[in-house]
Amino acid sequence: MNEFDQGIMNSGIEKYATDHTSAELSVLAKLSRVTHLRTHQPQMLSGHLQGAFLQMISHMIKPVAILEIGTFTGYSAICLAQGLQDGGKLTTIDCNPEMEDFTKPYFEEAGLKDKIEMIIGDATEIITNLQGPFDLVFIDADKDNYEKYFKMVFPKVSPGGYIMADNTLWYGRVIESNAESDRETAGIVRFNKYVQQLEDVENILLPLRDGIMIVRKKTE
Repeated sequence: MNEFDQGIMNSGIEKYATDHTSAELSVLAKLSRVTHLRTHQPQMLSGHLQGAFLQMISHMIKPVAILEIGTFTGYSAICLAQGLQDGGKLTTIDCNPEMEDFTKPYFEEAGLKDKIEMIIGDATEIITNLQGPFDLVFIDADKDNYEKYFKMVFPKVSPGGYIMADNTLWYGRVIESNAESDRETAGIVRFNKYVQQLEDVENILLPLRDGIMIVRKKTE
């Protein structure tokens, strides 16, 4: 296991936490195996512990509408969709057209084919045409555009709604002296600073896996 598989968590602690977390859904375990066998960057998968966290958050919020920016193989979409209300919908965006055929069988096996809509294309163009409102947004795409995605979706988030962003500790590089020397780390640092100075949100950065920023849009 290398740093890109593990994120920032100690491997022993992560295993202990996973061992004391509800069992992974069978469709997710299958999707995880196939992702590791068939993709070049399987570390992009949310994985059991983070997936269980996303699922728990969704069950707590009970959203009607979810927006996900960055589908990859669909693991996080399946987790997030578990908490949708009856008639609810998750819209997930990815720029890779090969992912559409990859994800469909797993969305169907999870019983979610009518609850998940996948859109292929440039997220900035697609978000512009989405109406919202969204109760929950999950950002897990190109890191240098996190701030842009946040600014685009924020007006479309319901008052009291949530935005979550993955990889916001970026393998611990955000605290290094040369943190902004590469584009992706700089993007994460810029995003975290931007969120922290906002007055119309409440936010917490959790050191789960590779870091998850959770932002709640204030009602007033």
